[in-house]
Amino acid sequence: MTDTILIREDAGPIATLTLNDPTKLNALSDAMIAALSQSLDALATDPAIKVVILRGAGRAFCAGHDLREMQAARQAPDGGAAAFKDLFDRCATMMQKIPALPQPVIAQVHGIATAAGCQLVASCDLAVSTADTHFGVNGVNIGLFCSTPMVALTRKVPPGVAFEMLTTGEFITGQRAAEVGLINRLASAEDLPAATHKLAETIASKLGAAVKIGKRAFYDQLGLPLAAAYALTGTVMVENMLYPDTNEGICAFLEKRKPDWA
Repeated sequence: MTDTILIREDAGPIATLTLNDPTKLNALSDAMIAALSQSLDALATDPAIKVVILRGAGRAFCAGHDLREMQAARQAPDGGAAAFKDLFDRCATMMQKIPALPQPVIAQVHGIATAAGCQLVASCDLAVSTADTHFGVNGVNIGLFCSTPMVALTRKVPPGVAFEMLTTGEFITGQRAAEVGLINRLASAEDLPAATHKLAETIASKLGAAVKIGKRAFYDQLGLPLAAAYALTGTVMVENMLYPDTNEGICAFLEKRKPDWA
């Protein structure tokens, strides 16, 4: 690894972003949040990339916010109120860029994912981890309820599970995270990179335009009433059906051959 706090590596249609501050367990410092935001913005306009993998260097995926940076902000005349508001706003903006990204984002998780680190996992579209990875929104243990991580977590796992994690500060394993829907797939520590890349390759093999329009519709319809959700997705299906490559895909299926997608 280089000294860069966030490393991007492209392999064909798959981009891997590595949180690279292992001595701080890849904490979401001001620099890390800024680097993630900039990289996500760049990926959003990169037509060559079809899937993004997000992982951490060293012993952990991400330990959440940088508490030392946060405590330093208390020296301000307002006790840090303005700095804290700015931090949580910037972090929330960065987190929202992940579901808004045209490409699916897969979290490759090991070690720990705590507080805002767990929020980062929950903000990704998919996640792969080891069974013994530990997840927690444990801010309550130091007197800080994980209210912003709660937003992503409650949109990924059942409310009762999220509330228990938030109020007890207890960690759950990757095995339990898979059972409640926070994690999609489990792999051994040795197989974690390969398993994550295999999932990315599967998605990257699909028609990119279809995945892009589908991801947007997936999030747009989530909060809608049933009839409105069907109205929105019906329009999306029509748009998708009119793609020339979709026509080619259907013809190829009917003719029992592989589609000729550029």
